[in-house]
Amino acid sequence: MYRLSSLILLLLGCFPLLAQSPHGDDLDMDCVKCHHPGGWYINYQTIQFDHSKTDFQLEGTHANVDCKLCHSTMVFDQAPMDCASCHADIHSQSVGNDCVRCHTSETWLVDIIPELHEANGFPLIGVHSNLSCIECHNTDSSNLRIDPLGNECINCHQDDYAATQNPNHQQAGFSIDCIECHNPLGFGWDSESINHDFFPLTEGHDIQDCAQCHTTGNYSDASPECVTCHQEDYTGTMDPNHATSGFSTDCVACHTTSPGWMPAIINHDFFPLTQGHNIQDCTECHTTDNYSDASPECVACHQTDYDQTNNPNHLAANFPTDCVACHTTNPGWTPAEFDHDQYFPIYTGKHRQGETWNDCVECHANPSNYADFTCFTCHLQPEMDDKHSEENGYEYLSSACLECHPDGD
Repeated sequence: MYRLSSLILLLLGCFPLLAQSPHGDDLDMDCVKCHHPGGWYINYQTIQFDHSKTDFQLEGTHANVDCKLCHSTMVFDQAPMDCASCHADIHSQSVGNDCVRCHTSETWLVDIIPELHEANGFPLIGVHSNLSCIECHNTDSSNLRIDPLGNECINCHQDDYAATQNPNHQQAGFSIDCIECHNPLGFGWDSESINHDFFPLTEGHDIQDCAQCHTTGNYSDASPECVTCHQEDYTGTMDPNHATSGFSTDCVACHTTSPGWMPAIINHDFFPLTQGHNIQDCTECHTTDNYSDASPECVACHQTDYDQTNNPNHLAANFPTDCVACHTTNPGWTPAEFDHDQYFPIYTGKHRQGETWNDCVECHANPSNYADFTCFTCHLQPEMDDKHSEENGYEYLSSACLECHPDGD
């Protein structure tokens, strides 16, 4: 009796083991939510399992797939979630195994090709926007490999670069970065799209025959210096003669790229051509054929004006020949302002104008020579002798007065 009771207890203890879920310990839900009470078959119309609460939501075509295609075992959480576990990689690992980079769960067709290329640093613009994939990727139809090509022009256009003869790109030393000369938005290799901004082809330089400047066949050795192309223009110019005048060979110092070299604008800031100096005939100052030897000294052009001026007589008055000491470039030499205080203060100190004098002739008695002056219009004898009675070497001479009293004190 004791043995029978033990056997019954053992059998009853085994029934729970036989009734354990074949779906693993982690699936904790009532069987009737999936299985029919009359058997173990599944009615997909009444199934209550919510797949959206798992880590893999059934979207697109995944919602219509038989469960067994993904869950090959009865333990549901053993089903892999990466694409490559269920879908054969027809691209042979050439684009990785993350299908969602290009595909959706709705279809295998890829409709975001432009966006994919832009994200990879090669936007499909210009002529590239109309190409078929196999024209660049040489896709093998048997396995649809799409190997990366690289984003540099030369990765696809090495043959174009090597075969081009007009001009010969290799001999000319052209860059293999095609977009330096060609427009990526264009639809051809035409020369009109060449980017020549490093040396702007404007006005007179806007020529269509490259060989006019690129004379050697090597397009990388053309000099940007004006005289390289315009030496004959420089040498042949006679009005004025550029070579003998010592003009700069840097044409842009005076010229633009306008055809015919006009207008020519000389930057004369080293000697500003203002007012009376604003003349149109260069030869008025440049009297020789060499424009570089004109002196900036006033008297070089105005010696005659200096010599013939009589009111006052500059020559007799021993005025300086540096005209700017008194004059501006105003026509007619007026207004003229003579700074007398640099020689003897008459606008400041004890001898200032209005208090001790009103007319130049009070000191300069000889109007024909302003170098002569007298102090004795105001400083009379015998007063001066009395004031200097104790001074050794005293002389009653105007020059002696200035020597001892240079500031009038």
